[in-house]
Amino acid sequence: MGVLRLLAVALACCWWPPGSQGKTLRGSFSSVAARDAQGQSIGHFEFHGDHALLCVRVNNVAVAVGKEAKLHLFQAQEWLKLQENSNGYSCSEKLSKAQLTMTMNQTEHNLTVSQIPYPQTWHVFYADKYTCKDDNENSQVEDIPFEMMLLNPDAEGNPLDHFSAGESGLHEFFFLLVLVYFVIACIYAQSLWQAINKGGPMHMILKVLTTALLLQAGSALANYIHFSSYSKDGIGLPFMGSLAEVFDITSQIHMLFLLLSLCMGWTIVRMKKSQSRPLQWDSTPASTGIAVFIVITQSILLLWEQFEETSPHSYYSHHNLAGILLIILRICLALSLGCGLYQIITVERSTLKREFYITFAKGCVLWFLCHPVLACISFMFNDYQRDKECVILAMLLFSSSGYKV
Repeated sequence: MGVLRLLAVALACCWWPPGSQGKTLRGSFSSVAARDAQGQSIGHFEFHGDHALLCVRVNNVAVAVGKEAKLHLFQAQEWLKLQENSNGYSCSEKLSKAQLTMTMNQTEHNLTVSQIPYPQTWHVFYADKYTCKDDNENSQVEDIPFEMMLLNPDAEGNPLDHFSAGESGLHEFFFLLVLVYFVIACIYAQSLWQAINKGGPMHMILKVLTTALLLQAGSALANYIHFSSYSKDGIGLPFMGSLAEVFDITSQIHMLFLLLSLCMGWTIVRMKKSQSRPLQWDSTPASTGIAVFIVITQSILLLWEQFEETSPHSYYSHHNLAGILLIILRICLALSLGCGLYQIITVERSTLKREFYITFAKGCVLWFLCHPVLACISFMFNDYQRDKECVILAMLLFSSSGYKV
């Protein structure tokens, strides 16, 4: 089990995606990068409200004026159309279709972005007079350091909110979730500690479940700390955001190994008609091997999925082939383990054990079907709501199913 946890942490750290989409951006406007890509991609943000603001500060106005530097803002749908018909437009024609344009001729620029009728994602690109030229005239041109703030209106209508439309409300949600975990810990910590120290057939199961729930609580706390800092400066603490995802994925793999080891162990024991106590952790070489194989398979699929996704928490929505394979894997596991537990329940004579198996089966199936259900539910929301709602529902479902198990 310890080796599996280390594997989960290592895999999670390897593919950690970038931080929140809407944040204070710092970097340099590069003529070379803009020419190579027909527009240097700076970032994207989900603006909402009537007083959303893009604020840019440049350090070298003289160079910006000499290069005729400009920022071009495209709505996501329009930019997608341009990408699909990229061969039908020249470089200059593509840039001319920007919905908003900002000329870099001052130290500080403010651009109001109004949203009608609903929040939309806007892509920001840099271009200058060298962007659409084929020669290397700009190869030695000086870059322009910048700082960009992407702001939405707060509760009073002032453009001070660093959160995009897809992130609004997450800070408050993680605060409430941390509060719930704290209250539950205060109520049950002592009795749970006594039960673990007491030992018994459920000793190992309690330890693993407790560890999984503590990892979920740690993920919620790390997310809250990150978003608390993020709300003030638009940058946050990327390490805490990474740590939250590591805790979350490790908790999921932890639970997966537990459920597979238990269910497969019980099924194999029943097939051999053993009289061993089925409520203890019946770990056999066969059940452990199956559990390890499926855990590694899911880890590989998660790694594959994250290489194809760039937005945070995107693995909850399953937009690509790896995500679809994860959904199929979880549905197959839910069906197979559900059938195995059903066979055990039908032949179990002890009422106490039968009730335990029924409760465990419900929690087990609920946990495995969390991701498939989230993937289906996500299509009911708009694009700017999808990832946020999936994060909230995932944390609630995983936590509730963990308690259920």
